[in-house]
Amino acid sequence: MHSKPKVVVADFIKEPLDCERRVLDDVADVVTLNAFSEDDLIGKIEDADAIMLYHFISITRNTIERLRRCKLIVRCGVGYDNVDHVAARERNIPVANVPDYGTEDVADTAIGMALSLARGIHYLNSRLQHKQGAWIYTQIEPTHRLRGRVFGIAGIGRIGTATALRAKALGMDVAYYDPHAPQGRDKSLGIRHLESMDDLLAQSHILSMHCPLTEETRHLINRKTVARMRPGAFLVNTARGGVVDVQAVLEAIEQHHLGGAAIDVLEEEPPRDDHPFITAWRDPNHPAHDRIIVNPHAAFYSEEGLVDMRVKGSQNCRRVLLGQPPYNIVN
Repeated sequence: MHSKPKVVVADFIKEPLDCERRVLDDVADVVTLNAFSEDDLIGKIEDADAIMLYHFISITRNTIERLRRCKLIVRCGVGYDNVDHVAARERNIPVANVPDYGTEDVADTAIGMALSLARGIHYLNSRLQHKQGAWIYTQIEPTHRLRGRVFGIAGIGRIGTATALRAKALGMDVAYYDPHAPQGRDKSLGIRHLESMDDLLAQSHILSMHCPLTEETRHLINRKTVARMRPGAFLVNTARGGVVDVQAVLEAIEQHHLGGAAIDVLEEEPPRDDHPFITAWRDPNHPAHDRIIVNPHAAFYSEEGLVDMRVKGSQNCRRVLLGQPPYNIVN
């Protein structure tokens, strides 16, 4: 008698696995490892027929080379930089993502962060909370009307597009740079296409990052590129932590070159307690404190989006176990 195939949920999702088992129960046994490091997988994942991975851990070549019968690794999210997809392809293991689960949620967060920065909402709240400011609007002078200001988008994929439409609805002048986007996307969205990242940096009053993390985009925002941003501009990152060098951003805020930054993702998560950006954010006496917003990689989250992510990841595993080709292969 043959045992059922095994689908392993590596991290993030704990019991009960109701979403996963509702999709997979008749074709596979589903187990969760609730891992917090790749070492937690040792001896528990090697016999998996399919793996569902979130963002708490990475799966490197070390793990992939131990997989004996894996037919699919699903990164249940958009970014897949925490999977060695090259090593997986060498083993003929497809890696797929779930690109469409949280588009609206991340776009809503990006706009919410941008509004909080540009309208001084976070700044005033923090100042009043710590009894550092008077009960008067002049603390945020000069604040300008958003209509007509340039909302810049780096990466006009699904989430970048959703963010662009929201910013456009606010009456902002929406511009984007994306060397990989097909020509004409600006026409279909009624926004502006810019020819270079330098143009985007120079024009944007608010710059919102929506690109994947690749060798091309790693530390795309760094000391040199921050220096090219217009004085007083605001930066929002809901993409990937590695896209932004937050130390460079912190220095630019301290030097009053940037007006502030809202960061949902960091290169190291959770960050260490002495991380300079986190230290500044927590210290009400730090000159950049009021101008920093930090979220714990939460932009993707809504109850609906979380269910979408789990169900779509499970459905892709089901396809492979039934001999069908997977959706959304990234390698």
